[in-house]
Amino acid sequence: MSPGVARRAVIAAWGAFALVAATANRDALAQQRLAVGDIRVDVSPLRASAGDPTATWVAEELPRALAQALAGHRTPRGGTLGVRVDSLTLGPNKDSRAWDNISGVVTIGGVERPVRATSRYWASAVDHATIVRSNHARVSSAVQALAFWIARDL
Repeated sequence: MSPGVARRAVIAAWGAFALVAATANRDALAQQRLAVGDIRVDVSPLRASAGDPTATWVAEELPRALAQALAGHRTPRGGTLGVRVDSLTLGPNKDSRAWDNISGVVTIGGVERPVRATSRYWASAVDHATIVRSNHARVSSAVQALAFWIARDL
């Protein structure tokens, strides 16, 4: 066998090994996802800073959004997922759009991690007439974004 052919065979073997190792590592990471049993949401810091109805909307919608986002990872024997929502900011409209931010802390298995999500809002001409409805929609979008990131990171 010529040195060039042997060299190519070694490179091909290493490439195949790397592909198998990467696939096995991805599958192992997928299996390490934490199982979730109960979901608890604490909005008391949000209620202190933003008040109602914002805190009430988050308290009502976040458990449902998390249950939906974690549908494949829920089990009665899973750990309790705790989410404390510290802040939610509805950004100012600039050029008919705004960025809304929600942040807090996720706790599962005794481990706390900060979590943050951003959602984009497009202003409508009727928003001023229905400010409560548009704010509720903005809060709902931020809650959905937060649930997505929490589910993705578990």
